[in-house]
Amino acid sequence: MAISLLALAYLIASVTFIVGLKMLSNPASARRGNLVAAVGMAIAIFATIFLYQENGQTLGNYTWIFGGLLIGTVVGTMAAKKVKMTAMPQMVSLFNGMGGACAALISLVEFDHLVHHTQAADINTTTLLIILLGLIIGSVSFSGSMIAWGKLDGRVKDFSFKGQQVFSLVLLGALILLTSYLILALPADLYLFFHLILALSLFYGIFFVLPIGGADMPVVISLLNSFTGVAAACGGFLYDNKAMLTGGILVGAAGTLLTILMCKAMNRSLTNVLIGSFGGGNAVAGAGGSKEQGNYKEISLSDAAVVMSYANKVIIVPGYGLAVAQAQHACHELEKVLADKGVEVKYAIHPVAGRMPGHMNVLLAEADVSYDKLQEMEQANEEFSTTDVVLILGANDVVNPAAKTDPASPIYGMPILDVELAKTVIVNKRSMKPGYAGIENDLFFRPKTSMLFGDSKKVLQDLIAEVKNL
Repeated sequence: MAISLLALAYLIASVTFIVGLKMLSNPASARRGNLVAAVGMAIAIFATIFLYQENGQTLGNYTWIFGGLLIGTVVGTMAAKKVKMTAMPQMVSLFNGMGGACAALISLVEFDHLVHHTQAADINTTTLLIILLGLIIGSVSFSGSMIAWGKLDGRVKDFSFKGQQVFSLVLLGALILLTSYLILALPADLYLFFHLILALSLFYGIFFVLPIGGADMPVVISLLNSFTGVAAACGGFLYDNKAMLTGGILVGAAGTLLTILMCKAMNRSLTNVLIGSFGGGNAVAGAGGSKEQGNYKEISLSDAAVVMSYANKVIIVPGYGLAVAQAQHACHELEKVLADKGVEVKYAIHPVAGRMPGHMNVLLAEADVSYDKLQEMEQANEEFSTTDVVLILGANDVVNPAAKTDPASPIYGMPILDVELAKTVIVNKRSMKPGYAGIENDLFFRPKTSMLFGDSKKVLQDLIAEVKNL
């Protein structure tokens, strides 16, 4: 009876994962989808603890199990509550790395179990292959995610050297050869080769992420997330755990699809992502940002308020600067004040605005901005030509015309928001410093563009006051 109940619990959990993922595709239902999937995961965890049996024995060790659950729950809850929206990408990388580490630890335990309980000649090569895949993918995800966390948090700098691509390929080739040899030859010292594979996997994960430039980190986050899903699926195979298998496959597939979409949005090759050769860091970024740009012009708060108040349509482009200033609520307030004056206000969201996919959507949802007002890049680009004013709040690289006009620019070919098609462009920044990609923005020096310097939250609050007084 316990086995049938366990199978039913895993089936329910698998269904909730699928339903939750489907709900995540729509901003209006994303929060509920996350809760649905979380309930499914809780069902799978407690069903495994209380219903799983092997040779008539339950898991036992409840003190250790619930001690770990309690510590993880407390740490995870506190971290999630205290994290700022600007640090959300770092948290995603950190949590994703923990998932990869868990998958790698499963492989370590199961390899030891396999070797100690099976004669070398009787080792199932399929099982050994799954163990090694979980080890490699989980280790790469863990070490790569830790480097990504460090880079996003400003603790780790970009690092690359001549022959980076060749070095990455050699590392990957060595991993494949050692894994093949261990499976096919089953050498006497299995542990030596196993731990060598572990070390190379961790090493590859580090050098996989180190050379990647800041503007390309959203792609890496998505890819590492898919790695963790695949590694978890390997664990599901090992334990014949349907819920773990389904969850891992869903995360792996969703992460892979998102990676492809991010590569398209950044005009990057997925092959280059895999060998850690794109992005370029500061040295490459500087190639497109050293030319003489000319002069820029500023606009006063009162003039900006007048232009926006008497416009028919205003499109707001949020960026990382908005998140840093925690100005999403002030932005929503400005939207409402303009709407009261009969101005149509919408938001244009680039796929990689901020530091991770969906960063701006979550930020604006936090301020109760209507989902109907959020436009994806393709939709927004169709409306810029009929827009009176575009207000750019802390966005930089995603509106840089160099992506279309300057072949020497490291972001050349990246799809951008065509804000320059609007009648007037107002850019709010703290200074003229380059954006995340480390290059200057041609848009700031265009005739239609005016700069409005200052902290986004303070500027928006002052704009609201000016608009109300008109």
